[in-house]
This record gives sequence, structure tokens and C-alpha cells, in this order.
Amino acid sequence: MRSAGEGLLGILICVLVYAVLTLVFVDPAVAAEAAAHGGHDIGTELPVWTALPFAGILLSIALCPLLMPHFWHNHFGKISVFWSLLFAVPFLFFYHQVAVYYILHIYLIDYIPFIILLWGLFTVAGGIVVRGSLKGTPALNTVMLLIGTILASCVGTTGAAMVMIRPVLRANKDRLKKTHVVCFFIFLVANIGGSLTPLGDPPLFLGFLHNVPFFWVTTNVLPHMLTASGILLALFFILDTFYYRNEKGQVESGPEEEKIPFKIEGVVNFIFLLGIVCLVLMSGYWKPGHFNVLGVHLEYQGVLRDLGIITMGALSLMFTSKALREANDFSWFPIMEVAKLFAGIFMTIIPALAILKAGNEGALSGLVSAVRESYHYFWVTGALSSFLDNAPTYLTFFNLALGKLGIVESAVPAALAVKAATANPEFILYLKAISAGAVFMGANTYIGNAPNFMVKSIAEEAGINMPSFFGYMIKYSIPILVPVFILVTFIFF
Repeated sequence: MRSAGEGLLGILICVLVYAVLTLVFVDPAVAAEAAAHGGHDIGTELPVWTALPFAGILLSIALCPLLMPHFWHNHFGKISVFWSLLFAVPFLFFYHQVAVYYILHIYLIDYIPFIILLWGLFTVAGGIVVRGSLKGTPALNTVMLLIGTILASCVGTTGAAMVMIRPVLRANKDRLKKTHVVCFFIFLVANIGGSLTPLGDPPLFLGFLHNVPFFWVTTNVLPHMLTASGILLALFFILDTFYYRNEKGQVESGPEEEKIPFKIEGVVNFIFLLGIVCLVLMSGYWKPGHFNVLGVHLEYQGVLRDLGIITMGALSLMFTSKALREANDFSWFPIMEVAKLFAGIFMTIIPALAILKAGNEGALSGLVSAVRESYHYFWVTGALSSFLDNAPTYLTFFNLALGKLGIVESAVPAALAVKAATANPEFILYLKAISAGAVFMGANTYIGNAPNFMVKSIAEEAGINMPSFFGYMIKYSIPILVPVFILVTFIFF
């Protein structure tokens, strides 16, 4: 297991490798002036092909693990850097200080807070160990999935997945068929369960960073979440019961194992989880002001939140024994992979965001014109979230919806822009569709949400034969999830 220092140092390198080189070009006065260009004007100038590096990194994530798994495992960070530089170098060459402003803005406002939250939840949850002699009956499996689904909105899909996946795997170690258990776990715990708070899933946290009220999704997306998760839990219980009954008598009984009483170890980490929740809440309600970094407005409460989350993670590492993390087979690799890949995604998504924010004046005016109704937002956001990762996709369509109403965050203070939008019934329906689509349909593929890959990797280490990228879609997500989402569309959108 890599040391904590290596993990944290690696994440810092991921940030610095994309930021330090650009800073040498900065003239503070020009960068401040570039801030006035915000996010609308430049989108009218950029052609669609400037988003090709974005498509390239996403296709790499989808195809390289399938076509060249060994090479990808050892060099995915370099591939992320390649696509990032392929966009950043010409962008800096042609747009100079304006390009620097855009790069700094997306990293300081979006990427760094996003990856710090993900790292904090991953680190703290990795110190919680659930022990006990559990037998994976359909009833117990359904209850564990339900607990994980509820937990996901409280501690994040990453935190809930890391806390719950190992107890689920241990409970089902003697089952013959258990791939479906992990796939439904990805559906519910790693995705749909995180749809009720900004802590639940990265796209909602990005919405919170852009001034969507903390409990907005709790009150507005709850019916959608209850409908989708209720149907999936019922389907899972029926399917698991069918497999369980067919397996009776097929498993040879070995020597009786020693009964291990149920207990939770590393409970001090629940204090640190609560600390992260309180820090996120604080950053949403305490507004002490902001300061300027080369034209980018940073809020004091946001910086304090991020430092606090890092502190919670550091305290977890300090007060959790190495033995407990080893019991969880804890490794820094999953969060390192996410940090490196997301650094590239956030860099290369800049032109796509700018073009979409330009609305009918941008190169994607045809797409903007086609996305008109709430169900369009639900399915287009969701379909792209299935392949493009749901956090940046949410941000793209969030800005598109604002642009539809003629509201641009850079034209007025961001808080006022979103406050005005969330008082608009049309935008409320759009944002419900965007939020549900981004979170729900992240479950359609392994690349739809960061925890999906983590859960798949842990399951394979436990000896479970997980389906391939396309096998997961053909056998599970398309026949199971798509009909559920169609039903959600007819009921709510």
C-alpha cells in the first residue's frame, strides 16, 4: 500500500502539472482584464473541433482499458497529459492571457475543490471496517443495498461505495452468482443513491459550488430518486431470490467457519465524515467575501472548506491504524487514477463549456436549439453522462440552461444569477432533469461516475468475474436501467 504522503503528493502533482506552466505566461493586470470576458464571448469564436481533445481523452478512457489494458494501467496519466497539452498549448498560443484565465478558473473553482472532496471522502471511508459473519441472502443483500443507497447522499457515492462494497462482497463470498449484486450496487450505491445532496455525487457538488442551494436537490429530486431506487431494489430482490433458490444444494459445504460477531471498527472516522459534511454546509451558508487570484474570484469560505477537508483526511490517516486500512485492502491507486484523468477532462472540456454557454451564438447552436424540453435535458445530460463522466456534463448543461434563459453567470454575480434562475419555474424543471439525468445515468457505463471503476476493481480483486465495458451495458444497464429511466421520464418529465 502506498504511503499517505505518496497519495497526497501525487494529487498535488496532478494539479501542478496543469497549472504551473501556464502561470509563467501571466501578466496579473491582463489576467484581471481577461476575467471580463467571462464565459460567453470566447464561446462565439471557438469552433467545434477545439473539443476534439475532450473527445479523445474520453474515448481513451472507454477503449484503452479494453484494447491495451497493460499499457493503460501504467500510462493513463501520461495519456491524460497528452490530451491536455494538445488543447492547452494552442489555446495559450492564440488566446494568451484570456486562455490563462479560463484554465485557472476551471481548476481553482471546479477541479481542485472537486478532487479535494473526493479525496477526503475516499480517505476517511477507507478507514471504516465492517466485520461480521454475514450470509448473502436476498433479504440481507437488499437491505445492504438500501443502506448503501441512503448512505450515498450523506457521505457521497465514493464514501458509501468504499464503506459498503467489502461487507457486501464478504457476505456473498459463497454465492455462485454474484456479478449481478455488484452491478446493482453500482446502480444504486455508486450512482442513484447520491442524488439528494451535493455531498452525494460530484455533479451536484459542482452545482453547489455554482450557488445552487444545498437542500435544493433534496426537496426537488426526492420523488425521482425514490421511484428509480424503489423499482431497482424490487427488481434486485426478485432476481437475487431466483439465483439464490437455484443455487441451493449446488455449493459444497466445507468446514464450518468461526462465527465473527458483527462490529464496526474505525468508528472515529465517522467524526471526520461529519466534519466534512459540516464544512460543506458551512461553505454554502457563510459568505465572508472573496479575494482575487489573477482575475479569478475565490471565496474565503471555499478555501477554508477545502483546507478543512484535507485536515479531516489527514486526521483519519493519523488516527486509523494501518491494520484497519489493510483489512479494507486500501490503496491510493483508485483516487490517483481519478485525479489524473479528471485533471485532463477538466482541461479539455473548456471549449465545450464555452461553446455551449454561448447558446445560439456558438458553434453548437444546433444542439442548443434541439434541447428545449425538460425530457431533452434529462436524456441528453444522462446519455452524455454515461460516457463523458457526469460531473463536467452536469456543468455543461447547467450553463446551457442558464443561457437558455438569457442568464450568464459572468454578467452578474454568480449567486444572483442562480438565485434568479431557481426562482424561474422553467429553470427548476430543467435543473431537476439535469440533476437526475447526470446522477442516475452515470450508472449506464463504468466511466459514467468515478466510484464505478473503483467498485469494479475491488470486485475483480475479490475474484468476481465482472463484465467488460460493453458487456456491462448489454447485460445490465440497457435492459435494466433504460426501461426504469423511460418510466421516470413519463412520470416526471
